[in-house]
Amino acid sequence: MVERDDRDTGPRVRRFRQWTPPDLPWLRRRIMPPPDVTPEEIASRDIAEQEIFEEAIEEVQLRSVADWEYRFRAWRLAGLGLLLVLVLAVTMSRLLVGGPPSVTELREQAGVDTWTTLNIGVKDDQYGVAFHNPDGKWAGFDIDIALMVAEDLGFRRDDVRFYGLESEDRARMQAIDAKGNPVPVQLVIASYSVTEERKASGVHFSAPYLHTEQSVITLKGHSSVSALQDLTGKRVCTLSTSTSQSALDDVEAIVTRKNRVRECFAELDAGKVDAISTDAAILAGWKHKFPGKYTHWDLGLEKVERWGVNVGDNPALETLVNLTLYRSYADPADDRWERAYQEHLQSEIDLDEPVPIAEGMQPRVERPDVRHLPWEDPLG
Repeated sequence: MVERDDRDTGPRVRRFRQWTPPDLPWLRRRIMPPPDVTPEEIASRDIAEQEIFEEAIEEVQLRSVADWEYRFRAWRLAGLGLLLVLVLAVTMSRLLVGGPPSVTELREQAGVDTWTTLNIGVKDDQYGVAFHNPDGKWAGFDIDIALMVAEDLGFRRDDVRFYGLESEDRARMQAIDAKGNPVPVQLVIASYSVTEERKASGVHFSAPYLHTEQSVITLKGHSSVSALQDLTGKRVCTLSTSTSQSALDDVEAIVTRKNRVRECFAELDAGKVDAISTDAAILAGWKHKFPGKYTHWDLGLEKVERWGVNVGDNPALETLVNLTLYRSYADPADDRWERAYQEHLQSEIDLDEPVPIAEGMQPRVERPDVRHLPWEDPLG
């Protein structure tokens, strides 16, 4: 090849030099091993170098995996953190802005904080359920349930006023005081069975707080009563507006209706009726009070009588009462219902002639839709 050089005018021939590799010791050892190195030593050295190389590759891979796992954990924690923030934001917005009412709001809507006393209509002649003793004290299962509700509404025992009700006055929520004056009550807790007919007529019930059933009581020595049909043609007393009356009509019993159960027992004692039929929890108290006088019969009916609290036309009060019943049902530390049952109903069971009185477990209560801050809700 001929090149031109600006510095002279004559032709010049490029000379090529032979390339020689750089003097690299490791390469020199590879290409020209020392004459005193045996092939075995070379092979051993190669294996060692290969192992070092593989260990280096493995370490790089492990570091890559560790780095990936670290980043994955970091992203996962970040995602969980974001989710928690979103849940907290939604919860707080529901608690502070929307959602169901709080207990404070329910109390305001119900008017509870404006009441200086809590007037409760109850029965006054039902041993074991609700009885007004001559010394002025009230006792019974319904009384304890009423005091449980009152306590959660913020009323002391001295602030609760009990008024005896006749059966037909339970729906209108109006009692009569000792002077004969009408007294409106805020709650009716008076062995009042929840029925669709009563709800359709305008009665507003809480969730049921007791399950019992219809039964019969007679004087000692009466022939056996094991079914409603045994009362056909018999004179039977029951309570006015009682759910027991329709079953007695079905078997063509001769029915007498009274507003108070003590009036039925007066008729029975006088021989004017052959039997009394109403809820077993009511009759058991009279049988327990006078064990040698009466016989309590189990009819074996499948229908369940579900007692509820009449709260009147006050939806907020209904929710507050249901909240008390829910706490009593769901909180293992709350044994107020169990203690009331053991003291007033379980103790009335005749061990010689046992008759079902009422279910020994509080009926299930659904959790009311009430807004709580997380640290305010005792049941989580």
